[in-house]
Amino acid sequence: MNTAHPHIPVLLNEVITAMQPVDGGVYLDGTLGAGGYSEAILNAADCRLVAIDRDKTVFAAVRERLKGAAERVTFIHGQFGDVEDLAKNAGFEEFDAMVVDVGVSSMQLDRAERGFSFRQDGPLDMRMDQNSDGQTAADIVNTYEEQDLANIIYRYGDERKSRRIARAIIEKRKDQPITTTFALADIVRSVVHKSPKDKNDPATKTFQALRIEVNKELEELQRFLQASELLLKPGGRLVVVAFHSLEDGLVKRFLLEKSGQQARQSRHVPEIHVESRPSFDLSSKKSIKPTEAEISANPRSRSARLRFATRTSFVSEKAKEAS
Repeated sequence: MNTAHPHIPVLLNEVITAMQPVDGGVYLDGTLGAGGYSEAILNAADCRLVAIDRDKTVFAAVRERLKGAAERVTFIHGQFGDVEDLAKNAGFEEFDAMVVDVGVSSMQLDRAERGFSFRQDGPLDMRMDQNSDGQTAADIVNTYEEQDLANIIYRYGDERKSRRIARAIIEKRKDQPITTTFALADIVRSVVHKSPKDKNDPATKTFQALRIEVNKELEELQRFLQASELLLKPGGRLVVVAFHSLEDGLVKRFLLEKSGQQARQSRHVPEIHVESRPSFDLSSKKSIKPTEAEISANPRSRSARLRFATRTSFVSEKAKEAS
């Protein structure tokens, strides 16, 4: 297989080690992207692979990249949150391991016309699936109420000046719609001034927040996690690579709850029934982080966090009801 691709898969060796591909196994790559994980899985074992991506533009290049193993791959266009229906419609009932790399890919970031990056001027889109009729980032900044904008920027971007940014957006759009990445970035930079100690652009957090809102990334991840409990064979591996603290926190809480290591209870709500048997075996509560060597070779890997767990034979009542 040809490996000359600009996109560098994050924590690749760690992902394959966690998935443990074996001959005859059936595996799922829920975020195909440039095909880095998929290629490594197929190289590791004589196995079957289901590869999902919501971005139709990735398939042509990846089909070429994986053409040496074409008979072992099933490509599916769709959202990984819909994995249960997508897999079953394609004839797959269960998997030996499932992996997703949550977040935007380098291919999307580096293409100005996708509207993800403030470093290049382009339409304010940010949809991972541009063939969908979902709202764009431009729709959000030009139609949401000030309070809603502030909440999104604060929650998904952890931006302390979210209210001032939202107010500035509202004032600017009174003159004309905000339709480009440069226009939005300039608005944010007029409010958030770069600190000499901060390496990130002032627009980073706001762009991140809008991307998460546009693609409903947290909701999709939650649906994927719930589906994994039903789709993984006993002994199967769930592997998730996240880049944002909210996403990583969601994965961590799910695995702690499902492994019986931490009940999701609060003194502010009535006591809930907790399953007595775990549906996942969590070997470590700690995430796996990239090495300094990987960060040096691929700076975009810096915030990556990998978590994995092994499926037990138990299926919770909650999971059965959700299916």
